[in-house]
Amino acid sequence: MAIDQTLNVVRAGAPLHRARAAMILLHGRGASAEGMLSLAEVLAQPDLAYLAPQAPGHSWYPQSFLAPFAQNEPFLTRALGIVGGTVDGLAAEGFGPERIILAGFSQGACLALEYAARNARRFGGVAGLSGGLIGPEGAPRDYAGTLDGTPVFLGCSDVDGHIPLARVKETSRVLATLGAEVVERIYPGMGHTINDDEIGQVRRLIVGVLDGGKAG
Repeated sequence: MAIDQTLNVVRAGAPLHRARAAMILLHGRGASAEGMLSLAEVLAQPDLAYLAPQAPGHSWYPQSFLAPFAQNEPFLTRALGIVGGTVDGLAAEGFGPERIILAGFSQGACLALEYAARNARRFGGVAGLSGGLIGPEGAPRDYAGTLDGTPVFLGCSDVDGHIPLARVKETSRVLATLGAEVVERIYPGMGHTINDDEIGQVRRLIVGVLDGGKAG
């Protein structure tokens, strides 16, 4: 297969040769690729291939996503490279970015959003579940490129102990400036988790890609 075999990527769903689209699932801190694939069963989309990279040591970067960038290097660069390697592998299998959905929870959501912003193009969709763009308050957001109408869903609690509401709002603004079509949902009093409404929003992203995609 064209996907880099040095990457630890767990797969589920449709095989690539017949999948109409692919979703890259990025797990949270201390979690696993296998655990993230439980979303594949909940989403239940038979024409979708799911790929879940595993973070070395079960963490994409060591410090808070709000820490100065230098405190998370070289791990953040490595993590972004793992996502990029997975995207590139899918491209080699014939999946253009418009047939790829990036989705993550918590630390994985932050990574998915930061990758999309730094590599802006027309993706099939981006879902950040309890996450935001990476970096300290006041970090420059002068990303190049355009998301060119990419549908983005951001879901988070208003009292999440890990993700400040202000960062979710900033992420919405930045991605919209980059040309994304952003849907933001803030859930009052919800914990650091994923709820049924968020699952429904992710399903809508998938259906939008499948409706506009062609068989691989």
